[in-house]
Amino acid sequence: MSRRVDMPTDDDVRQAMREYIAEARGAGTRATVIGLARRLNLSNGTFWRQFPGIAAELKSATASTLPATRTDDRTALRTDNARLRRDNAALSSDIELAVASIQRLTLENYALRNQLEASAKIVAIPPRP
Repeated sequence: MSRRVDMPTDDDVRQAMREYIAEARGAGTRATVIGLARRLNLSNGTFWRQFPGIAAELKSATASTLPATRTDDRTALRTDNARLRRDNAALSSDIELAVASIQRLTLENYALRNQLEASAKIVAIPPRP
């Protein structure tokens, strides 16, 4: 069995509705009937049964207003994550190019040293065992 709930008056509901709509606009969200019902400690069904005119009025008043797009933490994190992935891919390709350049320079250095030693008639002394 459900408990008896003290019903607010129509004036109390309308005042709560005006405050709720103002707060929702300030927060960048849309005021909903279920949100107003929860604010008044009523279930959605009870609110619609007791205040059908006010519920319809709130629904029509907020139906045309779209909530402002909110940027929450997840959106910022996704944006940062995408930027970091792009930067990581660019740096990885830069590292591959640097490694290839170092390998090429190492081989050129070895060949040039051999040519220098050959032209200067330098004989390498083998290390002692």
